[in-house]
Amino acid sequence: MKGLHLLRWSGSVLSPRTRPCCFIHKYPSQYRPQPFNILLRFQSSAAVPIRTISEPEDDTEPQNPAHYTLLPSPPPSRALSSARLSALHARLVLPPRLPLESLARCLVDPSADTNPNFNNASLSILGYDLLGYYTSEAIVCRYPRLPTEVTFAAMSAYCGSKTLAAVTREWGVEVAAAPGGEVDPGVLQCTRQEAGNASVNGTGTQFKDLPKVAEDPSTRPNPEQQRRGWSRGATSKTVYDDDFGDEIERTETDYAERPELRQEDAQRKAKRGVTLEVASAGFVRALMGAVYLHAGKRAAYNFFKAHILSRHLDVSKLFEFRQPTRDLSKLCAREGFESPVARILSETGRKSRHPVFVVGVFAGKDKLGEGSGGSLDEARIRAAIGALKGWYLYSPLEVRVPSEATEGKPWEPVLVDGGEVFV
Repeated sequence: MKGLHLLRWSGSVLSPRTRPCCFIHKYPSQYRPQPFNILLRFQSSAAVPIRTISEPEDDTEPQNPAHYTLLPSPPPSRALSSARLSALHARLVLPPRLPLESLARCLVDPSADTNPNFNNASLSILGYDLLGYYTSEAIVCRYPRLPTEVTFAAMSAYCGSKTLAAVTREWGVEVAAAPGGEVDPGVLQCTRQEAGNASVNGTGTQFKDLPKVAEDPSTRPNPEQQRRGWSRGATSKTVYDDDFGDEIERTETDYAERPELRQEDAQRKAKRGVTLEVASAGFVRALMGAVYLHAGKRAAYNFFKAHILSRHLDVSKLFEFRQPTRDLSKLCAREGFESPVARILSETGRKSRHPVFVVGVFAGKDKLGEGSGGSLDEARIRAAIGALKGWYLYSPLEVRVPSEATEGKPWEPVLVDGGEVFV
């Protein structure tokens, strides 16, 4: 059998850096090759050499890499030549109507480039509203009896900053060490915030000891009550706070009354930087807004279902009851049921070291919940928790949200519950 010359025929399947013809050898000074940045790279499947970035792509408009360093972010013209962007576009199965230039803009955080025409601030605002709307309607229509705090926790689990940062890592998006015009447009660019224990220019003063920037008063009706914590209830979070129940620093009303605040906030973020979690979340939100603008509502909703709503979330683990027996009694009284009564269903080893009791909670002849424990009180509490979860986790058989309503099929109203029990 003839021997195979692997070095001859395997070049077509190897990368340029590992091909035998691309190894750097030691040449005499008179035969030393030219610098690597002006060499032409050849591909075995292409007849024309691919030019490097240091060479002009057109004879009339030469490019100079030194000019890119003067820009805070890569120019949009470089998006078409970025292999990372093309790979990301194909990996996420984005609509063909979404251009690479818009995808590259989604990767530019306002902390890297304060110009609103080149960063993802506007797209992130649109994507934030879309994600909040789609997620809230999916949760409320699927679980119409969820308490407010559990709804906020579910919202944060689906489209919160930590979740979106994890989505960014799962997509394989890399982060640039520092923003600049010479950076590949296919990486996430942001000015990273210094750690709290880092010193300021070697002076010994730590960032966490710096005076905080004064903010405007909150939009709550009584700032004095806010400082004392009186207006931080569930109703206040629903009216005044964001989709996750967190306080809002600035509202669109503040920016409308004082337009200079938006530019001041952008400059402050560019100076102090942002965390990687915030930048990653802004990228996912901006991409959601870009898909909506370029491909339409249906494509944006399909993108949301494929990447956000498809994540598994066990809502039953988000509950935390302080006095479940009292809450169950109030719930039965509000709904017109009989008062709940705990009864022993079975037991074993009462006088042993590890007894087990099974207790059920009944309202008349109807069993509301069941629980087991090492004592009667523990089993009774678990039975009450099971009964409360069975009520709050009710879900209709056919879940239909307003976003899926079409013109051909009339909209059917969903269940609107009376709300949680307040004790």
